[in-house]
Amino acid sequence: MSEAEFQKKLAELMGEISTLPAAERAKMEKLADETRQRHEKLRATVNSLQESLDYLRLSIKYLVFDLEATRRENNYLRRMLEEATGH
Repeated sequence: MSEAEFQKKLAELMGEISTLPAAERAKMEKLADETRQRHEKLRATVNSLQESLDYLRLSIKYLVFDLEATRRENNYLRRMLEEATGH
């Protein structure tokens, strides 16, 4: 469900709740508000997780780059050693 759909459904629910008797309305409004708050918290958590995953992907790219550079350097140094020792 998209954010727009959720907001639309929540607005519809609030409209339906407003037609209830006062005693039931207060309880249902409280539940709907708690649902809205949980949705906002969940959305913030998902956004934070997405940012963390993006950072992790970038970090992995840097690590792979560094590993490849280290391997190239090792190969170069091995060749230099072999040439220096006459192998």
